[in-house]
Amino acid sequence: MNNLGSPSSPSFSSSETVHRPAEERSVDSASRLSARLIYEVVRRDGEEELNRPSVSLIWSGLAAGILISLSVIAQAVLLSYLPEARWTVLVESLGYSLGFIVVIYGRMQLFTENTITTVMPVVAQRSATCLRKMIRLWAIVLSANVLGAVIASGFLLLPGVLPPELTENLLAVARHGVEGSAGGNFMRAMPAGVLIAALVWVMPGARGESLVIVLAMTWLLAVAGFAHVIAGSVEAGLLVWQGALGIGSAVFDFFLPVLAGNVVGGTAIFTLVTWGQVKNEVAQADDAPDGEQS
Repeated sequence: MNNLGSPSSPSFSSSETVHRPAEERSVDSASRLSARLIYEVVRRDGEEELNRPSVSLIWSGLAAGILISLSVIAQAVLLSYLPEARWTVLVESLGYSLGFIVVIYGRMQLFTENTITTVMPVVAQRSATCLRKMIRLWAIVLSANVLGAVIASGFLLLPGVLPPELTENLLAVARHGVEGSAGGNFMRAMPAGVLIAALVWVMPGARGESLVIVLAMTWLLAVAGFAHVIAGSVEAGLLVWQGALGIGSAVFDFFLPVLAGNVVGGTAIFTLVTWGQVKNEVAQADDAPDGEQS
């Protein structure tokens, strides 16, 4: 009996040893990232961005400002082919996602993403040096984004660039996006700031579903009528170049209130709330010996 039982025990133990690493890998791949790990991904990404050369930030921000115009163009194209009905806004708003998809997957600098990404290192370190780096990046990226948006909007209105009927729909999309008072624009910009910050936060754990998340978040931004400062700069630029909107009104009634609303939504609301969610775990991980950190 002992001879019969003895071979089976080493065999079982060996099989368990062989399969355990594979099981661990399966568990790791199936489990969701914890809030602390998501924070760490966003913080490290923010630190990398804060240390990028100014020239790189300028060109990346300029490209983002130009290519975000694809959102307005795609909306205008869909509007051209959709019938007049209440439900068409649900389909038309899908076009708004195009520019964001290109900018986000192209790893270009979009100002509203930086309201959470580059703020996390500042909140964590609380140093004047880190704060100066953040202000520098914000100033460069915002200026480059707006310049790109203005260049794109001016180019789109040049004779021969777009068919006349598409130009009319482009201006209709722009009028809808820019309408409202300064106070109203500030209020509808706050949810947009929260949405973009939430998008940045969930992307590390999205795995293969990141495209769906970008599409859903930016579609909601458009269909709900929220205001995004850079995509909105393309819309405001179109109306200014066309002569339907004064520069003063574009700046004080739209741009500055939307900028403030996006920053409040992305930084003061979402970033600080998420930091509150993880700060105790981060502090514990920092205090733990190196061998005990996970």
